[in-house]
Amino acid sequence: MALDPVQLATFQAVIEHGSFDAAARVLHVTPSAVSQRIKALEQVVGQVLVRRARPCVPTAAGRPLVRLGGQVALLEDEALEAARGALSAHARTRLAVVVNADSLAGWFLPALTALPEVIFELHTDDEGHTAELLRAGTVMAAVTTERVAVQGCRVQRLGAMRYLPVAAPAVHEAWFTGRDPATAFPAAPMVRFNRKDTMQHRFARAITRREIDPPAHFVPASASFNEAIRLGLGWGLVPEDVARNDIAAGRLVGLVEGHHLDVPLYWQYWRLESTALSALTAAVRAAAATALR
Repeated sequence: MALDPVQLATFQAVIEHGSFDAAARVLHVTPSAVSQRIKALEQVVGQVLVRRARPCVPTAAGRPLVRLGGQVALLEDEALEAARGALSAHARTRLAVVVNADSLAGWFLPALTALPEVIFELHTDDEGHTAELLRAGTVMAAVTTERVAVQGCRVQRLGAMRYLPVAAPAVHEAWFTGRDPATAFPAAPMVRFNRKDTMQHRFARAITRREIDPPAHFVPASASFNEAIRLGLGWGLVPEDVARNDIAAGRLVGLVEGHHLDVPLYWQYWRLESTALSALTAAVRAAAATALR
């Protein structure tokens, strides 16, 4: 049995906007009509598709339909604009993308200027977790560390983002000067982006050859993360271009000469013949080619 496009669009609106009431406002129908459409779609599929929470989220059975709904909407937008004779085949198309915070703060945003007619909805998450939004159907493309393609997606290598271990001069003097790194790292306070961020632990484990659990500050924004290290809250891994500028200016000190952490990044995107998505992929690859190793 074919899926009803109105029911599918309603399901997509519920997930995108987080509730039946919000979807009703966007679709200009009553919440009761939204509920009836979702129930009808669930009867066709034979599975519960929406977990009625705050916000509403798709069940495991609903995730493929979120992706399908987004793909249908994208292709419809592009076809409609082409039929209207728009100057750009992807005019007013919306693309949802998830990017790790350091890429978003650094090399990624300039790539978007290559698509002036596209509306972007950007999400951010740890690079090791961004692919989850692809699996959920929430986004159409992701910068991720996952090199194995998510089902229904293509994957291309972008390059590696290099991080250097640094600290403010006062932190370096207090915790690292004259001390073996193997004993300094387990005790020195560190700065982490959030609890998903394990980069500092991975780097320290490579140096000390053991697991460590030092005091940690959590600063979940790239610019603020770097500033927290400059201000002396603790040591941390900073993108190479930022770190080298601060080291040259005397604001930061490198901790272990010749050591760094390279994080490989990949671009995963829906396996879909979309003009806008193809143009974005080309722009992202071009930007990464000049910014990443």
